[in-house]
Amino acid sequence: MTQTRTTLDVAYDEDYQLWLQLTVQKLRSGEYESVDWECLIDEIESMGKRDRHRLKSNLIILLMHLLKWDVQAEKRSGSWESSIIEHRRRIIDDLEDSPSLKPYLITILDSAYDTARRRAKAETGLPLQAFPANCSYSIDKILDNS
Repeated sequence: MTQTRTTLDVAYDEDYQLWLQLTVQKLRSGEYESVDWECLIDEIESMGKRDRHRLKSNLIILLMHLLKWDVQAEKRSGSWESSIIEHRRRIIDDLEDSPSLKPYLITILDSAYDTARRRAKAETGLPLQAFPANCSYSIDKILDNS
């Protein structure tokens, strides 16, 4: 059955924030038959992907600064320390909001470490071999605020 484009469909294509507002309004008022379920399901799936992407991005930045901190002790700066604190806090906050992301964090650790290692090389100008080939940081160490 083909469906004509409704105001809600057009809003999704043309104005994402308006689409969100209209969808919430329809859900709250019980107008379930007029909800664009396909787009809503896609959006919910995208939310999970964004959360995982954000977690991985924060992990990479945290690992990169931990590597630089360990390898270049003589160049430690408040900026690096601040970045370590901030990205650690972001990861911890994400895990507190969604504890089910912790297994994902463990799954992506090696990949994130490889990326962080290459970024640390690029930022420091040191050879890649200056940074350990394998991640020596446990999840507990990565998340340790002390």
